[in-house]
Amino acid sequence: MGHSADTSSDIWISWDQYHRLIENLAITIDDSDWAFDQIICIARGGLRVGDVLSRLYRLPLAVLSASSYRDNAGREQGQLDIAAEISMATGEPCGRVLLVDDMVDTGLTLAQVQSDLLTKYPAIKEIRTAVIWWKAHSEARPDYHAQFLEGSPWIHQPFESYDSLGIKALKASR
Repeated sequence: MGHSADTSSDIWISWDQYHRLIENLAITIDDSDWAFDQIICIARGGLRVGDVLSRLYRLPLAVLSASSYRDNAGREQGQLDIAAEISMATGEPCGRVLLVDDMVDTGLTLAQVQSDLLTKYPAIKEIRTAVIWWKAHSEARPDYHAQFLEGSPWIHQPFESYDSLGIKALKASR
């Protein structure tokens, strides 16, 4: 999904807002009374979310890399690539799994990853999904979200500055 040059509907998120949204997501999940055994985050966007939830719930975190937003400085969706393996400290995914990402935009990534996990790991009994942002036009509906967005604004997350900075510019700025 492309994004126009008009930034009037864009949302800029500070680190404080970002962490507060993750905390709100954690509370929403907890209020559901659903007990889960492990967390799988979709990297890169879900890494920070998964890390915080893993710490709050004191549950293991597994990481699955998936990527589709690479073109136009990460603002245009292309082909979805999902890693063949999950990185986790022990065993394989099983039981009740919380699948975490930063947002559900088109829904393609979340739906495909969830389907792939259920196919590849028959020991998974149930997967529920959690995201910070759920955009209304998404074809996938997350089980948990911190913020519902009626439109399709581009969300500028606080770590995005590193996307355009690069290591040489960082070193030059010191």
